[in-house]
Amino acid sequence: MSQKVIGLLGGMSWESSAEYYRIINESVRDRLGGLSSARCLMWSFDFAEIEALQHAGRWDDATALMIEAAQRLERGGADFLLICTNTMHRMADQVQAAIRMPLLHIADPTAERLRAAGMRRVGLLGTAFTMEQDFYKGRLVERHGLEVLVPEEEDRATVHRVIYDELVQGRVEPASRQAYRQVIARLAERGAEAVILGCTEIMLLVQPEDSAVPLYDTTAIHAEAAVELALKDL
Repeated sequence: MSQKVIGLLGGMSWESSAEYYRIINESVRDRLGGLSSARCLMWSFDFAEIEALQHAGRWDDATALMIEAAQRLERGGADFLLICTNTMHRMADQVQAAIRMPLLHIADPTAERLRAAGMRRVGLLGTAFTMEQDFYKGRLVERHGLEVLVPEEEDRATVHRVIYDELVQGRVEPASRQAYRQVIARLAERGAEAVILGCTEIMLLVQPEDSAVPLYDTTAIHAEAAVELALKDL
């Protein structure tokens, strides 16, 4: 039996999609050895188009684009789907309803890792949409029994600004790393036992040494979970 084909909805931004592609292929090589690499298909959006819809609040239009792209991947032969961004899991349920293949939700393997490590009270960093709306936090709370802390308003604005003004444009600034360290420290002071890097670009900026509590990188966790699923029946 061959590997399952991983469908990747990427380009949101391509900076983190490149990390998905790298992690998935390295993990398959490490598991299978030799010249092995992943069987995958990627649809890569023009992120300028997606970002404009996000900030205009045109989520229905963004959902329609996500569904169309997911259906393209399904027709292309993907066996299951990853949305390679936390924010666009806002429409994960609608995308899943429009396709037959399963969607591997980014929050689920992250929560499973946290619970396996005994974590119950966690901080969440991400875009303002991810931190402030319930589509992501609610899943962590209701499905996985976690208590979720988000930064205070000023810190949320800083985290969001750095993502859109710097990280998705490939800029990694030392001053922003220091600002994130301070945000993470304040979450830990409020009782966070760990912090979820709930935006797929944040791992470009902060590393474990930037935090006194464990950091859970959703990009790596999601990519590794995809490999597990792709190789499950081998």
